[in-house]
Amino acid sequence: MSGSVSPSKPPTPPDQLPRLGVGFGFREPFRAELFLNRDRVDFLEITADHYLDASPEKERELALLADHFPLIPHGLSLSLGSAEGLDPVYLAKLARLVNRLQPPWWSEHIAFTRAGGVDIGHLTPVPFMEETIDVLQSNIAEARASIPTPLILENITYDINLPDREMKEGDFLAELIARTGCGLLLDVTNLYTNAVNHRFDPIDVLDALPVDRVVQLHFAGGEWHGGHLVDSHGRPAPEEVWDLLDEVVQRAPVRGIILERDVDLPPLGELLDELDRAREIMRAHGRWA
Repeated sequence: MSGSVSPSKPPTPPDQLPRLGVGFGFREPFRAELFLNRDRVDFLEITADHYLDASPEKERELALLADHFPLIPHGLSLSLGSAEGLDPVYLAKLARLVNRLQPPWWSEHIAFTRAGGVDIGHLTPVPFMEETIDVLQSNIAEARASIPTPLILENITYDINLPDREMKEGDFLAELIARTGCGLLLDVTNLYTNAVNHRFDPIDVLDALPVDRVVQLHFAGGEWHGGHLVDSHGRPAPEEVWDLLDEVVQRAPVRGIILERDVDLPPLGELLDELDRAREIMRAHGRWA
């Protein structure tokens, strides 16, 4: 196939990665209270972009978090789906951060954020096509050359079904994982949101996925806008997302689960209760002690 690039080394099977447990995406308002609840948070996901050009204060924050929690860097702007290739300056900064933290894995989105040299400013879905996989495979190979730490890829939401999509979402993700050797960061809420908005059964996507490559999960709650479900990260996860998360954990050797909350931040205790529920699901399926 055109654009085919073999990984530099065999992918690390998820069952050989450490079990991190359950945590949440770090947000600065929770910093002080977080350390009072260290026993209820197993690890943290940090937004990598917040630390690429860090102020002295952010550097101190990063060092403090790294001293107390396993940290997983989560990228926003590498733009793996950009046909023009990766921004070498951004990649170099990201590589310095990941290589400094030495996490068990790092993550990025199956999306593009840059086109024609212009920063779009948000995650943009890619068409589900063979040509797209070629682009992603080439960019992922370039990223891996700078960042040897295992990379896992996150599915995102999409507002419309693009007319040039050749493949269903599950088949596209499966082919991408097979050809790149990456693990999967399965965002359960994104999967549920797409299923609701585009009227398909999310279990059909799970059936198509190589579940043995699922390393980490995201979950969150969204809200309705004009009959359209939006993944706002602003509400507790609904029961439908909990049911889907349970189904995924039952099938896949999940090593970590992250709760995302970005807006309308509640008291930390409410997030910790959601973490406890997710941890019990992991325990029920033998994914956590």
